[in-house]
Amino acid sequence: MILYSFIGSEDGKKVKKNLKKIALFSTSQDKKILSISEQCKEILINKGIEVLIDKNLSKLKDDKLSVSSQAKIKNESDLVIAIGGDGTMLSCSRVYGSKSIPVLGINLGNLGFLTDIDPSDLTADLVNILDGNFVEDERFFIEAKLSNSNKTFLALNEVVIHSGAVAKLIEYEMYVNDSFVYRQKSDGLIVSSPTGSTAYSLSAGGPIIHPKVNSFLISPMFPLSLSSSPLMINADQKISISIINSGNNAELSLDSQNIVNLGKTNEVLLYKSKSLLTLMHPITHDFFESCRNKLGWSSAPKSD
Repeated sequence: MILYSFIGSEDGKKVKKNLKKIALFSTSQDKKILSISEQCKEILINKGIEVLIDKNLSKLKDDKLSVSSQAKIKNESDLVIAIGGDGTMLSCSRVYGSKSIPVLGINLGNLGFLTDIDPSDLTADLVNILDGNFVEDERFFIEAKLSNSNKTFLALNEVVIHSGAVAKLIEYEMYVNDSFVYRQKSDGLIVSSPTGSTAYSLSAGGPIIHPKVNSFLISPMFPLSLSSSPLMINADQKISISIINSGNNAELSLDSQNIVNLGKTNEVLLYKSKSLLTLMHPITHDFFESCRNKLGWSSAPKSD
């Protein structure tokens, strides 16, 4: 059986999406995740969809289902279902979402801004999505490049440059499209995407940015200045951070998961990646409702 899902495009036309193979992904093998994964597996099989499983879900394998390599999932999946919290979703997004594979999140964490299917609604929501009742949401990655390396690094939420030690300042200069912005000392600097505006950046006093706003948010961490504030710029601009003094201990943190020691690196370049993440949501998904529920905003007005 080949399942076709349909979504509305910007011009109102219908776009056919062929879902023949769906991968299940997680970064953990605890009992709850395995139970939810087993439920997903049964729903997909009943829909006639071939299931691929990540190595962390190896306990799901049976006579007809084996563990798939990352390469196989990247090459063959039409969708990846990430089961866990936002940390799981971030890992899945960098590994698979950056390869143009849509990602659907099942929330087993706390906030879950990216993973928005609740386990209690799993069967109904997943069946509805497989039947074509869903919306797609594109997010961009931040790409980081070091001056002394050809390697590039991806982050979905934020890139953080920090001193590598508690209560120790780092001195740096920042340029936007080669225009000098400032030179300052602080514990570090957070460069966030709109997706990451509800993550580490929010804890640093930054604003919440709607995911559709094409922007970078730059927030100094405990700056040695009384007038330093978060700065929002167009995401099509290039950011350059020249490190003046860090004692060669500065680090680059990507989504608080991947840490790169900068050593003698004296410049970090940040720019909007060409890779885009496609998130798949239930048809009822609403960004502002997520903010109300997850951040404790006031309740929605009652209908008459």
